[in-house]
Amino acid sequence: MKRLVKICGLTHIASVDAAVAAGADAVGFVFSDSARKVTARHAAFIANRVPRNVLRVAVMRHPTIEQWREVETIFCPDVLQTDVTDFDYLEISPDIVRWPVVREGTVPAEDVLHGVFVYEGASSGRGEQVDWQVAADIAKKGRMILAGGLDGNNVGAAIRKVSPYGVDVSSAVESAPGVKDADLIHAFVAAVRATEALGAEHESLKSIVEDAAKDRLQ
Repeated sequence: MKRLVKICGLTHIASVDAAVAAGADAVGFVFSDSARKVTARHAAFIANRVPRNVLRVAVMRHPTIEQWREVETIFCPDVLQTDVTDFDYLEISPDIVRWPVVREGTVPAEDVLHGVFVYEGASSGRGEQVDWQVAADIAKKGRMILAGGLDGNNVGAAIRKVSPYGVDVSSAVESAPGVKDADLIHAFVAAVRATEALGAEHESLKSIVEDAAKDRLQ
């Protein structure tokens, strides 16, 4: 299974280019208070060369209606990622995909599980690792993008434990707060793809063994 990989908190053209070159499926731009916060105009500028097959994600948290309108009209995102309750009052074009954020310690409503959702800790962008066992139980119910505390060293273990639809990284691919490192971005994506390859090899071997067992019984 190919996992969606999102590189979040991008602030410079070089970082966006590095994420795309590494094979990321989505790139995130933060519009809430953070060391990675950008304006709608700056995000539109640095994301200008992102190919259409890579999702441009507006990352917000409890935005005002005016703040959302500015991001929607100037940045024109493919996806809005914000806390699940924010969707109750925001007007969002049907052309924009919704990724509600479910915080650790809360139980997502059934309608949230019908689509893609992000699962992370109480605070975003601080590298707070969630309880993978709890996350694994929730991931069985829907298409979860796992976030929080992931890096190139532990993302393989996280995928094997949680089996998420996708993974999201920000602070762990930085050389300083808000400054992305191209080598760390590439290492993270490579670790995800390597884990997928091992999983596919395991499933193939399992199928061969099962087929051989069936043949012996015939």
